[in-house]
Amino acid sequence: MAGTDPIHQFNIYELFSFGSVGGTEEGGGFELAFTNSALFMVLAVGLIASYLILSTRGRGLVPSRLQLVSEMSYEFIANMVRNSAGTEGMKFFPFVFSLFSFILIVNMLGMFPYFFTVTTHFIICAALALLVIGIVIVYGVMRNGFGFLKLFVPSGIPLPVLFIVVPIEVLSFLSRPLSLSLRLFGNMLAGHIVLKVFAGFVVSLSSLGFFGIVGAILPLGMTIALTGLEFLVAGLQAFVFTILTCVYLNDAIHPGH
Repeated sequence: MAGTDPIHQFNIYELFSFGSVGGTEEGGGFELAFTNSALFMVLAVGLIASYLILSTRGRGLVPSRLQLVSEMSYEFIANMVRNSAGTEGMKFFPFVFSLFSFILIVNMLGMFPYFFTVTTHFIICAALALLVIGIVIVYGVMRNGFGFLKLFVPSGIPLPVLFIVVPIEVLSFLSRPLSLSLRLFGNMLAGHIVLKVFAGFVVSLSSLGFFGIVGAILPLGMTIALTGLEFLVAGLQAFVFTILTCVYLNDAIHPGH
């Protein structure tokens, strides 16, 4: 059943436990455990760090292929930050680059059979989104003080209209972490479910003999096409999350409309 169940691939299970925190002898408290989700997050960070260290340790004037990919990745994110948040936004480059690399790699790892897709769980996407919005608020207040509130007061708006516009701007800002996380979570979850459903059709039809195998050709073709599309979506969602992060950081740097 697990082989064709489209939801089974999202199950989080414990690999080993570190014990519990709090509670009493009768129970309660919070259990600390290392799960399959944590494993793939650690694996993603390890892969990113290992690749960057290995590809840039030579620092050749004529870059190798590995170094060239690292340099292209650097320029891609750097241009994204400069175009969205200006030169001052480059102070956030390490954060933005790390965010993009992490989301991209965990999305790509999830495309391999029997691997786990971290971003198909809303709590992970919400944690990333709240981290982004938290940095925007903290830096915006530290840099601009009460001037950060200009973000909610568009310039040139007549006073009577402000009573309508300001609540809309506040609600729009508060909805950012929700929309940011739901976009990533929804696209990755839906894509993997559809892919698993078509792959399940192939397995089920193939067990029905010759005519079943013939009938499985169409869902097999759809599975191959959807796999290519999911690789595209995995990269695109990392890009969208990152570019929106840069836009929100620009609001912290330049809160005036």
